[in-house]
Order: sequence, then structure tokens, then C-alpha cells
Amino acid sequence: MDNIERRDLGLPYISDEAVMEEQKRCRRILQRLNTADRSDFDEIGRIVKELFGKSEGAFLNPPFYCDYGSHIEVGKNFFANYNCTIIDVAKVRIGDNCQMAPNVAIYTAGHPVHPVSRNSMYEYGIEVTIGDNVWIGGNTVILPGVHIGSNTVIGAGSVVTKDIPDWVIAAGNPCKVIRKITDADKEFYFRQRKFDDEAWNVIENMGKSGEA
Repeated sequence: MDNIERRDLGLPYISDEAVMEEQKRCRRILQRLNTADRSDFDEIGRIVKELFGKSEGAFLNPPFYCDYGSHIEVGKNFFANYNCTIIDVAKVRIGDNCQMAPNVAIYTAGHPVHPVSRNSMYEYGIEVTIGDNVWIGGNTVILPGVHIGSNTVIGAGSVVTKDIPDWVIAAGNPCKVIRKITDADKEFYFRQRKFDDEAWNVIENMGKSGEA
């Protein structure tokens, strides 16, 4: 079994020449993405589609960093703000309408704890999954094997080491559930600040049309 097969099966693997050739392809695309005219949103969108291979309405604010790109699966309307890093040795699956603030990092890669095993050059990747309608706050780090449920908010500066359920606000290092998100939260945009009438009418109409 070659190292690409081992990597994709979640087994320990070594980043040999064949593995690095796949990373070189990704780095060539990232070079174009991260040096593109930042005001040319159409061109950035085209490069993002090439990087991920499949996306609908996905957009990244460069710079963006990853190892393969092809191991990242995003749903509709994905957005990642400046300086996002996704180490996609294993699959990273992200649902619809997900947003990431600046400096979010998702790591699927890891190395053995014992120095003898680690110095063998074997490493591994464990997939990360994120549900629909998730907002990840700035400077959050998501570690290998984590699942984040749908309709959840991760507070800024969190280190997510374990699974987080649906419909909660979670934050901290290590990241823990703070409280559930309920319908009472809908009319507020920041803490106790309510939407004005104009904005609230838009939100109510979205709900009636089935868009939210």
C-alpha cells in the first residue's frame, strides 16, 4: 500500500515524493489565490472553485492556506475571512451557510506523542466535520476528529478539542457549551441590541418564504 492510500484510509503515512506532488498542485493554486487582485471577486471565486473542486457560492478572503484543497468539501454559501488555515490531510466536511471569522484554523493532521514514533516521519490525519449554519469566531482552532453540530456558534479564541452539539453557543480553551440557542435569540443582533424595524421585516419575510 502506498502512502497516498495509507493517508486516505486514515492510517499512519509518510509524506513521500508522491504525497508532496499532490501538495505542489495545491500550492500552485494557492499562489494564484493569495496574489490575486483582492478587488477581483469573480476571479477569486473561480480560483476557490478550482481549489475545492466543488462549491456553490464559496468565497475566501485571501490569504488562505491548506495542504490539498481537494480534501475540503464545503456546502452552499461558504465564507472564510482573512488568514484561514485548513490542514486537510484528512477530509474536512463543512455544511451549508457556514461562516468563519479571521484566523480560524482547522487541523486534521497529527503526529505521534512518543519521540521515537514521531521521528519515524509517520504522521496521520483524522477528519473534521462541521454542520450547516455554523459560525466560527476569530482565532478559533479546531483539532483533529472534532464534529461541530448544525446551527452552532463557536466563540472567538476557542480551542475545540471535543465534539460540540447542535444549536449551542460554545467557547473557551478547551471549548465548552455555554448555553442553547433559542428562538428568543432571533430578534437580537448583538447582546441586547435588537434589530431595527426595517431589518426585522426582512428577517421575518425570509422566514415566511422558507429561506431561513
